[in-house]
Amino acid sequence: MRIDEIIAAGGDPVFSFEFFPPKTEDGERRLFEALEALRPLEPAFVSVTWGAGGSTRSKTIDIVSRIRANHDLEAMAHFTCVGATTDDLHAALRQMQAAGIENVLALRGDPPRGETEFRATENGLAFATDLTKLVAAGYPRMCLVGACYPEVHTEAPDRATDLAHLKEKVDAGARVLITQLFFDNAVYYRFVEDARAAGIDVPIVPGIMPIISTAGIKRMTALGGSTIPPALLAALEARGDDEEAVAELGVAYATLQCAELLANGAPGIHFYTINRSPATRAILSALRLQRPWEKGAGTDPALRLATA
Repeated sequence: MRIDEIIAAGGDPVFSFEFFPPKTEDGERRLFEALEALRPLEPAFVSVTWGAGGSTRSKTIDIVSRIRANHDLEAMAHFTCVGATTDDLHAALRQMQAAGIENVLALRGDPPRGETEFRATENGLAFATDLTKLVAAGYPRMCLVGACYPEVHTEAPDRATDLAHLKEKVDAGARVLITQLFFDNAVYYRFVEDARAAGIDVPIVPGIMPIISTAGIKRMTALGGSTIPPALLAALEARGDDEEAVAELGVAYATLQCAELLANGAPGIHFYTINRSPATRAILSALRLQRPWEKGAGTDPALRLATA
């Protein structure tokens, strides 16, 4: 089922999990173990990344196909321009179409390992908007999902320019947006308000990453341009090398963060799982038990626009 239709159907918020294609058989086994551990929580869909530099494109399609066929879950394939000609892109899309895949997250993608700047492949595409246009024009039955950056894309000069590019992506066919990870809900609230003012009218789903490693989250936020609030960073650093204490704080913080977002009307939560289940399972179990979306804080009008 298309993700835009799942969200439009209403009911409970839409919860989803993101995985990446493992490089080994053992990693693949762990991925499907995590998937099965999370399946009882009834996610609306799961997504599988395309891999750095487009390096795992065939595995992505294979894993998404297997999830849909063998695990009774809707699944979305990430899809990038990196290292691909337009012919390559069409070939991959035909493969997805033949497998019955209905949802695609269209991204430009990061440069291949070892390169610092993105360079379009000869006879390829340079921007996510171009990829969105290509999919929308040739594969109209697919639901196109786009990425967005509450704290501004690292390559954008300012918020206004970033929002203008995002509006172009939506106009090109993106029907749902998923945010880059963030840790301050005020950032999301302001972003939704600014996006609506810019004419962006599709659902904006917050992307949340439970912290399990201080070093790991510092590395990821540095790469993606997200910030860690000073109080949270101090609390993480106070726990030093105690990985269990860091993970406990990460679960507690993410649970409170998600509860507030949902109480204020966010259309769902997209969890960046890093192919692990315990943290996400604990957070979503608590959310389903407490059902904060039914209580409705109603404190921020921007959030009430999140599903407009």
